[in-house]
Amino acid sequence: MTIAVTAVSGQLGGAIARALIETQPDQTIIGLARTPANVGDLGVEIRAGDYGRPDQLCASLAGVDTLLLVSGMDAPDARIQQHRNVIDAAKSAGVKKIVYTSIQGVEQGTAFSPVVQSNRQTESDVRASGLDYAIGRNGIYIEPDVEYIESYKTRGEIANSAGAGKCGYTTRSELAFAYTSLLTNDIFNGQTVNLYGTPITQSQLADYLNNAFGTSLVYREMTPDEFIADRTVELGDFIGPIIGGIYEGIRQGIYDTPSDFQAVTGRPHQSWEEYFSAL
Repeated sequence: MTIAVTAVSGQLGGAIARALIETQPDQTIIGLARTPANVGDLGVEIRAGDYGRPDQLCASLAGVDTLLLVSGMDAPDARIQQHRNVIDAAKSAGVKKIVYTSIQGVEQGTAFSPVVQSNRQTESDVRASGLDYAIGRNGIYIEPDVEYIESYKTRGEIANSAGAGKCGYTTRSELAFAYTSLLTNDIFNGQTVNLYGTPITQSQLADYLNNAFGTSLVYREMTPDEFIADRTVELGDFIGPIIGGIYEGIRQGIYDTPSDFQAVTGRPHQSWEEYFSAL
């Protein structure tokens, strides 16, 4: 079987490709990237894969049996068509199965909702493609909180609008393990699965970070408007409100739902005790 992974120059696409290369030596793995020169040495064939270039996509998917479509990073209205380009090219090239990396999130009422809606539209487009498919709805990456530790230390706190809401976090390495299973097994064909670990509160997150880094962080709740304004100052007018919308979803309990990770992979998601101890 030949498996292609899009966006291998990115963190999630690259992690999934590496997991496939490591665990599936009998399969042919192909990486797609908008700019192939930006891909590190994966040791597999890299083809051009610009979501905005349908003809290029069709040529690059020649001979591919199964495709991993990593959700794009463009504005919501733009990436719906970009994803459709990939789906249409897959059909034209004879791809038999698509696995799509979607997201959890609030579908109405937050600044993150337009992003979630665009993902839901792509989910619908994948289901309507006539191909075999599996869809994963990813939890929130926990790595950015770890990478933000110096800023947290400077502030002495984690401050956001999540309140007492629990968030089903995950890691890219755990997602790579799960998507390897979805790509190489047919048991979840035609299904949409939730992929994340045990949900935790922001106060629990602070405790885990404190244990890992020897800090004394506390959690402080902000209003949604305060947090969006805070993130917009640091991240800009596009990303800032999106991050604020994610945390509004945490406050509403959207990310505190049962996960299908163990059913998909055959083992539990890595525990947060184990993850933070390894840091």
